Amino acid sequence: MKELIRTNDPVVISFAQSLLKDAGIGCMVADQNMSVLDGSIGILPRRILVMDDDLDAAQRILADAGIANEIRQG
Repeated sequence: MKELIRTNDPVVISFAQSLLKDAGIGCMVADQNMSVLDGSIGILPRRILVMDDDLDAAQRILADAGIANEIRQG
């Protein structure tokens, strides 16, 4: 799996998940339960991971939706 997004913003995570689901691209949100360690203040980012073969399509979908700045480079 490849990292698509890393962010502290739960709205971006939810929006990206919705876009990917609508496109038929499976994803996994990693580090979702890390709030236990940071006391629910949101300092630890969550990551959206997609299958290697879906990475290019997922990046295009997020770019088309106007959140290309959230795409993880590298």
